[in-house]
Parts: sequence; C-alpha cells; structure tokens
Amino acid sequence: CVPILILPLLSSLCQSDDQLTDAKPLSAGDMLVSKGGDFALGFFSPNSSNTSLYLGIWYNSIPGRTVVWTANRDYPIAATSSPMLAITNNSDLVLSDSQGHTRWVVKSGITGVGVTAVLRSSGNFVLQSPNGTSIWQSFDYPTDTILPGMRIYLSKRARVVRRLIAWKGPIDPSTGDFSLGLDPKSNLQFVIWQGTMPYCRLSMLNNESVGSGIYQNTIFTEVVTGTGDGFYYKFLVYEGSPYSRLMLDYMGVFRFLIWNNRSSWATVTEHPASSCDLYASCGPFGYCDSMGTVATCRCLDGFEPAGLNFSSGCRRTKALKCGKPSHFVPLPRMKAPDKFLHVLNRSFDECTTDCSNNCSCTAYSYTNLSSNGAMADQSRCLLWTGELVDTGKYSNYDDNLYLRLANSPVRNNSKLVKIVVPTMACVLILACLLVGIFKYRASKRKKYGIHNGAMLGYLSSSNEIGGEHVDFPFVSFEDISTATNNFSDSKQIGSGGFGKVYKLFHNLG
Repeated sequence: CVPILILPLLSSLCQSDDQLTDAKPLSAGDMLVSKGGDFALGFFSPNSSNTSLYLGIWYNSIPGRTVVWTANRDYPIAATSSPMLAITNNSDLVLSDSQGHTRWVVKSGITGVGVTAVLRSSGNFVLQSPNGTSIWQSFDYPTDTILPGMRIYLSKRARVVRRLIAWKGPIDPSTGDFSLGLDPKSNLQFVIWQGTMPYCRLSMLNNESVGSGIYQNTIFTEVVTGTGDGFYYKFLVYEGSPYSRLMLDYMGVFRFLIWNNRSSWATVTEHPASSCDLYASCGPFGYCDSMGTVATCRCLDGFEPAGLNFSSGCRRTKALKCGKPSHFVPLPRMKAPDKFLHVLNRSFDECTTDCSNNCSCTAYSYTNLSSNGAMADQSRCLLWTGELVDTGKYSNYDDNLYLRLANSPVRNNSKLVKIVVPTMACVLILACLLVGIFKYRASKRKKYGIHNGAMLGYLSSSNEIGGEHVDFPFVSFEDISTATNNFSDSKQIGSGGFGKVYKLFHNLG
C-alpha cells in the first residue's frame, strides 16, 4: 500500500471492503468502506505534518475528512512505526505499532476462529462472533459525535455511563476539556462540563420524551427512553436525508449539523447559543430571557439587580422572612434552576404544600411524566431552598416555576400595583367629573323648574299660599284679543326683548 499522503489518489490499490478478519489486518493506507460508501475506517493525521496517526471513522463521500470516531485519541502512533489493526489469535481486536506496543485493544472474550470486525453503513464499527452476534461496537464508545441510529446509555445499572468528550483543539483529537452527559447527582438533566465544573445545562429528562423537527426538508427525531434500569438517547433521521450529526466541539458548543450537499456543514441548533446561556451567567435570582431577538439577563419577579451588572445577580425588593406572609408567583416557560431537591411520589397539591410548609423553600416546580417510562415515580416535584441559579425563559419550555415572594399578592406584586393604581386614579377623576356635570345640570334644571312652576302658578286658577286657598284671575286668549282690538298697533305701548307690550283694561269683578 501507499503512504497516507497520496491515499485519496490511489485508494483503489489498497484494501477497501467493509470487513476485517484475522487473516486480513488493516495497515496505514488501507481502508474499510461501508456498504453504500458513506463511511470509511482507516488511519488519519489531523494536520499536514502526518507525523502522528490515529485510527478513526469519517465520512467517505464528501470533500475533506469529517472524523466522527477515534480509537486511540490519547495514544497516537508515529507514522514511521507502521501501525496495524488486527484480530489476534485470541480473537481480540488490537491496534499496535511495529515495535509491538499495544495502543488500543478490544477484548472479545471468545476463543476460536471466525471473529470479524465490520464497518456498517450506519458508521458503526462492530466486532462480531461467527454467528453475527455483536461483541463490541463503536456506537457504545462515542468520542465527540452522535450519528443517526446511535444509542447512548445515559444511565444504566450494569453499564458504564458514557459522555461525549470534545477534541482538545481543532486538529488535536486527544481528550479535551469539555464533555456532555447526564448529571450524576440527579440523573435528570443534560450538562456540558468544563473539566469538573458545569459549563451549560441543557434540557431536563421527562422519563420518556420524543422531540421532532424539520430543517430544509430533513426530518429529525430525538428520543430519550427508559429501559427499566436506566435511560438511553437516540438520534434519528429519515432514510435518504442528507448527512447529519450531533457534535460537541473543542470550544464546548454542542451542535446539530446537516451537510448542505455542496461543501460545508450547516448548523441547525447550538448550545450554548449565547453567553447568557452559560451556567449561572445571570447570577443568583437572575435568568436568561431568550424570548426576544437577543438573549438578555433579567431579574425574577420581585427582585432587582444587586449591582451594576448581573455578575452579582439580583436581590429581593422585599425580604422573605419565616413566620411572615408570603405567596407564590407562577413564572411560565422557565428552565428549572440548578441545585434542586427531587421529591418522589407527589401530586401537584402535595408538592405545593411541601414548599409552603417549609419557610426555607424559595420555589418549586411540578411536571407530570410519562406512565410508560423507566421511573416508578410518574411525576417530578422539584423544590429549591436558598438561591436560584442558572434559570432562563425559553419559548420551547412548557413548565412553570412557582417563586415565593414576601407579603400578600396585591401588596407585593409591583406589576399589578403599577396597573391598578393609575387605573383607579383615572376612574376616580372621571367619576368626579361626571358627578360635577350631573350636579351642575341638576341645579340648572331645578332653577328652570322653579321658574316654570311660578309661571304655571300665575296662570292656574288657584294656588296654595300661606296655607290659604287663593283664587287667581284667569284670562283667556279670546279676552286678550278682544281687549287689544286683535292686537292693534293703537293699543301697543312699547316693545322689549320678550315681544310687544299692549295696554288693556279688563273687568276683574
């Protein structure tokens, strides 16, 4: 075979089927190619020096070399040492150099002949017995990448729990600082770790959950399923879809990538998506608000910034004291804060009571879980005491966080006060104006009514004055017309604002 430097040009001269047998080892320059040609397994150098070689799996039919799995990531072999992958007489899978130093090994536990290793079309490298039973597979030992169909055990009693571990650098496949896996303290949440410290918390497990999405006609599905003694994660895409993968890069970003059928990988989603998503970046009682265009740190209801920025978090506007009145405010679409206490076998009301009866409880959250999952408990009651750290508000979250605040809801809810007080003031002002207008009009009507009453009294035939019945003369229109000679000008003695004035004599007897 030829040196790796000119492997892409002359690969047809080297071994390129999909199986490794005890009679046919793999040397530098050789490749196993899966049926269909999607994946290749062989030796590669991540940089142009070609001084150190690694055994890995990569996409075979796209430009460049996108490595998805590495065997000897922390034990590279010098190119001059003639590395070889072989199935030994003990049916073990061994990677060694020309000096006989073993750099990586898989123990089969099987004696006899007929053990083979095959690179499957899914990208899974499998050591199998003569009858096809899987002895070992690379999918159970991921490095920094999850491929479609790969099942990763997140927690399992009889199995070592796996994590994704990033490369140390862009051209350094060795174990990096960042890893991703299930939080061992709770087994309820995914966490990206930087060393031993949490770097970014992702989602909470809901016992059994299925999430689907679509990107440029590619439908993908994520499944978290309980098996009775643990959880596993599986990532799926429909057959015929473009290449896709999940990868934790050397900078600690977990990405979902899809090949765009041209020359590059497109990022569909990534976590953390902003500096606001980093662990506890908004401080105690602060949260990352991702509902807007730009993610921003804000204070929870009933809190205010403790300093000029959010490095110190937020403080209560009204102190919470044991024995004093308090209430809970529901905050929708919130990521559960970290450092929670998981209380088993609780209903919503019981969860509420547990927190209400403990004056040190600052918040609680409750979620109904699937009845088909691995957990015996079909609910998730989470309680918090002390500070709330690393929470956020996201459009794709459905859970409420019930936050404890001091005093009664009316007195403590500043937003409600800001709305009610101005509204009541406007209503009172409007009411006073209406009352004033009503009284003014009423007084006008009263004056008008008294005036008309007096006029009607004069024109009536009788009235009550001083308790006595007094008769007033009644003058008809006909009498007035006759006395003025049908309103003749000769009888007119003047005129005014109310009309003409006539002089007449009438016999009142």
